[in-house]
Amino acid sequence: MQPTGSAAEYWKANLRLLAICLTIWFVVSYVFGIMLVDVLNKIHLGGYPLGFWFAQQGSIYTFVILIFVYAKQMDKLDRQHDVHED
Repeated sequence: MQPTGSAAEYWKANLRLLAICLTIWFVVSYVFGIMLVDVLNKIHLGGYPLGFWFAQQGSIYTFVILIFVYAKQMDKLDRQHDVHED
């Protein structure tokens, strides 16, 4: 059964937000931490190569930030579609 009206819009917005978060997660963890590590290692951050930093610290910081951003955006989305908890 397909959701109709506001439910379909809510689901579409929810999937868009999820896709954005997963794309950021993929780019930071896989692209920066694995694929571009040699290029990024030429730049140093706090005495460490940037590629190493992304693989070890940057990805963790990004993931924690993504959790808070996702929660805030979902709360906003829930309120817009009147499905929030009181």
